[in-house]
Amino acid sequence: MATETLSASNGAAGWLGLSGARVLVAGAGGIGTQSALGFAAVGASLLVVDRDDERLQALEADHDFQDAKGRTLRADLTERGAGARVVDAAVEQLGGLDILLHCIGVNDRRPVLDFTEEEWDAVLRTNLSSAFGLAQAAGRHMVAEGHGRIIVLSSVSGLLAHKNHGPYATSKGGLNQMMRVMAAEWAGRGVTVNAIAPGYIETSLTSDYLKKPGVREDLVRLVPAGRLGVPDEVVGPMLFLSSAHAGFITGHVLYIDGGRTLV
Repeated sequence: MATETLSASNGAAGWLGLSGARVLVAGAGGIGTQSALGFAAVGASLLVVDRDDERLQALEADHDFQDAKGRTLRADLTERGAGARVVDAAVEQLGGLDILLHCIGVNDRRPVLDFTEEEWDAVLRTNLSSAFGLAQAAGRHMVAEGHGRIIVLSSVSGLLAHKNHGPYATSKGGLNQMMRVMAAEWAGRGVTVNAIAPGYIETSLTSDYLKKPGVREDLVRLVPAGRLGVPDEVVGPMLFLSSAHAGFITGHVLYIDGGRTLV
């Protein structure tokens, strides 16, 4: 677990300078949960939002999350205006907002010709429009305060043309470009905006797909490192981009993929 690794690192919390940072994490489950626990391990104040009660309850039951006095909020960020409402709640509950992490995403693995317009829109609203509403609201607050960090979870699919990933790849490519525009507009106001783009990472949310015959082997063959990633390898870079050490890094897509985008 990310929390165990980070807790074992001497001076990790002090070096990152994230103790007391006010963090809003959108997305409980998979990388979102591991990132929340990583922030908890370095002393941040946390609010985690998701529309899935079971995921929130699982996080609330985690001892490390409890020890950090983490908070949760149920909200559907695909609803219009939800991003602004959630940011307002975060500012009220945390006493401000220093860091936003958007970790919400769904995939529907089918050929492009199989999608209806409604199904296409549903993926883009979940992956891209929710990020716009939340990041815009957070950016409005952070620009006024003169500081802030926004990180969105992208994917190597935003760069590579994976078959059967039409709306997902489109949403991640759009997420990357949205992030760049926000970074350019807010750079002079003390707000950095970056994206982390993992390759395939082993989480509780990917385990069922990886169990399908031949899937794991096919994916590993695409990675020069010869293996899939683990959550700690995403959480560490995410914490760094959230820290004061990354104050001059903005508009960047950081690929965490074992070399997948090299081939």
